[in-house]
Amino acid sequence: MITIKDFEKLDLRIGEIISVEDIANADKLYKLEVDIGGKQIQLVAGIKPYYKKEELVGKKIVVLVNLQPIQIRGITSEGMLLAAIKDDKLSLLTIDKDIEVGSEVA
Repeated sequence: MITIKDFEKLDLRIGEIISVEDIANADKLYKLEVDIGGKQIQLVAGIKPYYKKEELVGKKIVVLVNLQPIQIRGITSEGMLLAAIKDDKLSLLTIDKDIEVGSEVA
């Protein structure tokens, strides 16, 4: 179990996917550029089997922005998008009403 103080450490923001690129020799990974409000970050996400590139550009998603960056296939991933997964289905967490990019998820 985590405490509310632990949860409060997470900086979840609304981001908009600006661009999507394939990663060489990676069947499941995309490199995403995401606008999180005044700043763009790069994410590596294993969502390629579930989404075409054109489905992603312009989509507003929930992003964990204060995750320590890591290298995946030689590419720096500066956060993590949130998604639900069950069996062979995956769905990105999105918003149901339009709200400004960079808005805090509380």
